[in-house]
Amino acid sequence: MSPPPSPPPGAAFLECTGTGATFPSERLAGLSPAGKPLFARYDLDSLRGRFTPAAVACRVPSLWRYEEVLPVRDRAFRVTLGEGFTPLVDSPRLARELGVGRLRIKDEGQNPTGSFKDRGLCMAVSRAFELGVRELAIPSAGNAAGSTAAYGAAAGLPVHVVVPDDTPLPILAEIRALGADLQLLRGLIGDCGRVVRERCDRDGWWDLSTLKEPYRVEGKKTMGYELFEQLGGRLPDAIVYPTGGGTGLIGMWKAFAEMEALGWIGSERPRMFSVQSDGCAPMVRAWEAGLEAAPVWEDAETYAAGLRVPGAVGDFLILRAIRESGGGAVAVSDREMERWVGRMGAATGIFAAPEGGATAAAVPRLMEMGLIHGGDEVVLFNTGSGLKYVGMAPGGSRA
Repeated sequence: MSPPPSPPPGAAFLECTGTGATFPSERLAGLSPAGKPLFARYDLDSLRGRFTPAAVACRVPSLWRYEEVLPVRDRAFRVTLGEGFTPLVDSPRLARELGVGRLRIKDEGQNPTGSFKDRGLCMAVSRAFELGVRELAIPSAGNAAGSTAAYGAAAGLPVHVVVPDDTPLPILAEIRALGADLQLLRGLIGDCGRVVRERCDRDGWWDLSTLKEPYRVEGKKTMGYELFEQLGGRLPDAIVYPTGGGTGLIGMWKAFAEMEALGWIGSERPRMFSVQSDGCAPMVRAWEAGLEAAPVWEDAETYAAGLRVPGAVGDFLILRAIRESGGGAVAVSDREMERWVGRMGAATGIFAAPEGGATAAAVPRLMEMGLIHGGDEVVLFNTGSGLKYVGMAPGGSRA
């Protein structure tokens, strides 16, 4: 008897992360009617036994190797610049300096535009392209705008970006070079988001804001699948992740649930740790207070542009992941980030973004709190290249 046919590529349906209500996957969707992010769901039962670590082992080393659990149905609409499958760098000297058993750095600065944002935006742009979108828009603290400009250019779609006027100059140069329509705004990412929403409503642009469409998180979740493969079929004890909008942390938590349903792993999970700046730490404050959602942080200030996100639409998903995993949240100062960028670089050869430096700075604090232990295997996420912050000084100003 021949095996049953594989399910068609793409998501089976979309699900509201707040209510569990389901919706068709083959039409454009933003937030759910309840105002919550939508997750793409797949026919994992039919994929179990077919979509296996052995089945993907010899595929192209990019995030598209996980195509069975990605939303793009027609390969002709994949917009790719070689994103994903970034190095997982073993760092024994940094491990000794931090006092942990083993330490690795997932170096997302080696994505095409030098940032982990490429994972989410390649997926969101590809899926929007497939569903007929012809003009894209995004508010950004910096790197997401550069990534959207790149993938929009690759797809041949016009891109409109709105960013704070103190965005790092290398990122502004990147956006301009990639042909996007750039608007600078005095304010923070929330202020930029309001401008984008107005223009989307008025001019028909498609909004790619964090978690306000279902597919950026699908690209980001591939970091979880990659960790499993790169560690030889297991997961680390702890993941330390710099958190602004939190899509990557949310995405990996989603990936681990999928991997268990597929039979790749059991119920084991890494402890998930969210790191923020002490000048913008809504998740840390909410976690410490035992809240299920994070009130907006007033007067946010940090030179780590990716962490300057006063309010995240996926706040409840971030908090859920760190609590369910037995993890936690911690804030570090800009000066600590800067210092640990240098210490990380000297110990590993990786020129990290401030957000990457923040993860190393967080480890001693987490060990003091008893949340990370001396024998643990820890993965730090460097979410971007330090080159994109050249000219920026701690405190949020340009040097």
